[in-house]
Amino acid sequence: MLWKLTLGTAGAASAAATIDFDNQWSSTARPLPPQDDAFLDELERACFRLFWENAHPQTGQVKDLARFDGGEINPVSSIAATGFGLSALCLADQREWLKPGEARERARATLRFLARQMPHKHGFYFHFVDWKTGKRQWRCEVSSIDSAILLCGALTCRQYFNDAEIQDLAGRIYDRVDWQWLYRDGPFLGHGWTPERGFLASQWDTYSEHMMLYLLAIGANRKAIPADAWNAWKRPRSDHEGLNYIDTQAPLFIHQYAHAWVDFRNRRDEHADYFENSTLATQAHRKFCARLGTEFPHYSEELWGITASESPKGYAVWGGPPRMGPIDGSIVPSAAGGSLPFLPKESLQMLRTARERYGNYIWGRYGLADAFNPATGWVARNHVAINTGITLMMAENARTGFFWETFMKNREITTAMQRVGFRSTAPLG
Repeated sequence: MLWKLTLGTAGAASAAATIDFDNQWSSTARPLPPQDDAFLDELERACFRLFWENAHPQTGQVKDLARFDGGEINPVSSIAATGFGLSALCLADQREWLKPGEARERARATLRFLARQMPHKHGFYFHFVDWKTGKRQWRCEVSSIDSAILLCGALTCRQYFNDAEIQDLAGRIYDRVDWQWLYRDGPFLGHGWTPERGFLASQWDTYSEHMMLYLLAIGANRKAIPADAWNAWKRPRSDHEGLNYIDTQAPLFIHQYAHAWVDFRNRRDEHADYFENSTLATQAHRKFCARLGTEFPHYSEELWGITASESPKGYAVWGGPPRMGPIDGSIVPSAAGGSLPFLPKESLQMLRTARERYGNYIWGRYGLADAFNPATGWVARNHVAINTGITLMMAENARTGFFWETFMKNREITTAMQRVGFRSTAPLG
């Protein structure tokens, strides 16, 4: 039975400037007002609970979906969810959300399974696997982008945990990837491969969430791809209400995922300042949602956000501008959650407004629902783990820069950024 939701409680530095990779990656996050910091802490704890409770205790593989009410769901893991889960373990240990040693042991068990038992192809993993056995599910593909998210989680653990085995396992998992296998003489990395069809036709040839994938491949210790691959992919531009930015008419998450780990602040390559670009894309999306208020009156500059998520008809790839997918008035909190570093004030306002207006209708064991519709009363029964993950990581980056500071200690990433020509845009002196 449906119910109605009701109100409740760029810099201009010289082009010759270079980056000091030993000193540039420390946090510059500004302290938040106490009430905002407390809200984000509560939200992050709830998000982390999903990754702790929905990971297999022996293999560490995280379920692709989790029930809003915390109940049981099918045992299919996504490797991207596991990558977010590995990153989340580092924060849980840092903030002492678990007993001493628990996060370390879970990270160690996860990396052991990935290194020794999980099926792989040239170091790349199948997108969906059984959370207990690691066996391929649903005839899915070996996925380059989801493997990259998993690797980012492993490399975050390598830098955070002072543990020789974790560091060795994470390094071996990364170093065994044959990047050239999916590069195939370039100029682009492919999306993946299946045993039935061979290499997928799609390639990472246009701006998307793939920036960390290319940096991992270019900075790799073995089987790396040429630095020129970074410049090969297209960067089309969009205009929306006076805002001009790189975009490919895809959901908002494409402007978020690479930024969960890679710190693009105060630096640019010959094409763009990607942090500024994501900020502009988020501003455009917020304006787009506010305009939808003429059709769905609950949309506003306080309540906004649509990105790939659960919907009343299953998983939906929706958003804008321009309008895409079966937009029906639903709100997707991870659109704002994943945008917290880009628009801190506006994103916080949206998340707090949703919580205060709709309370426990949309707030459950793992935080805000994956999606909800104030007009019809629909609330998603499931959380999509990667949406919860991007909210968790970007909330902490907005608070402290923790994930940026930890991940950017990986020399392979800073080496890749040097190779493709990133330079500082921070004011000199």
